[in-house]
Amino acid sequence: MKFSVFQISRRGGREKNEDRMGYCYTRESGLFVLADGMGGHPEGEVAAQLALQTISALYQKEARPQVRDPAEFLSIALMAAHHQIIRYAGEKGMLDTPRTTLVAVILQGTSATWVHCGDSRLYVVREGELLTRTRDHSYIEQQGSSVVRMERINRNILFTCLGSPTKPVFDVTGPVTLQQGDKLLLCSDGLWSSIPDEDIVYQLGSKIVSEAAPDLVEMALRTGGPTGDNVTVIALEWETPDVFESTHGVSTDSISDGVFASTIQAGVLDTMIDDLDDAAIERSIAEINEAIKRSAARKG
Repeated sequence: MKFSVFQISRRGGREKNEDRMGYCYTRESGLFVLADGMGGHPEGEVAAQLALQTISALYQKEARPQVRDPAEFLSIALMAAHHQIIRYAGEKGMLDTPRTTLVAVILQGTSATWVHCGDSRLYVVREGELLTRTRDHSYIEQQGSSVVRMERINRNILFTCLGSPTKPVFDVTGPVTLQQGDKLLLCSDGLWSSIPDEDIVYQLGSKIVSEAAPDLVEMALRTGGPTGDNVTVIALEWETPDVFESTHGVSTDSISDGVFASTIQAGVLDTMIDDLDDAAIERSIAEINEAIKRSAARKG
C-alpha cells in the first residue's frame, strides 16, 4: 500500500484549537481520523481527542494486519468513542457533556470505507472532478436547496454529534473502489465553510497534497479573518508513484505484519480497551443495527 499524506491544523481566530486529527496504518490497512470539538459545550478538545484515541486503540487491536469488516468496525468504533466521552463526563460530574463531530476513513486493499457524524467532511476527487463528498448532519444540508437562503442563520445547527445525551446519528459509505491518483480530503467545517466546494476540488485536482492542503488552509484563514474558526485538514493521494517519491510518501510494503504506526497521541486511554466490556460492545452493536434499519427505511 502506497499513499502520500499531509496534515495541518491551525487555530484561526479562536482562543484554542479544539480540532484533532491523525492517522494509523499497518502493512495492509490505513485509518485516517478527524474530529472537531464543538464550541458552546465544555472541553470540546477533550471530546475530539477521546474520539481519536478510542478509534485508534480499537484499530490497533483489530487490524492484524487488516480490519475484517471496515464498515462494521467504523460503526462500532464510533459508538465506542461516543460512550467514552459520556463516561468521561460522568466521572467528572459534568453538567454538560463535551461533544465533537467525527469523520474517519479506512483504506484497505483497493477501496475506501468511511463514517461521519456531524459536519466534518470527506471529499473524494478523481481526475480533477468531485467524485463524492459526505452530507452534513445539519438542518441546512438535510433539507436541501429550498432553505439555502437561510444558510447564514442555521448552517452551524447540527442534529447529531458524539458526546450528546442522545444517540448519535451517523452514515457509513463504501467500500468505494479507488483508482491510482484519487485524492481524499478530511476537513473540519472551518475549511469548507470558508471555501466553496469547487475551489476545494480545484486545489486538490491541480496540486500534490503537500501543496494543496496548506494552500487551502491559508485561504480559509484569510477568509475567516480575526474571528475565523479552527481549520484542520488531512489530505492524501492514493498510490501515485511520482507523488510517493515526495517527502510525504508512505509505503507499507516493507512493514512486517505485527507493526502498527500512528500519529495519534496516546496516553489518555491506556486502559480503554479493557474497559470496553462485552455489555458496552453489545449496546453499541444494537444501536448500530437500529441506525441501519432507520437508514434503510429512509432509502426505501
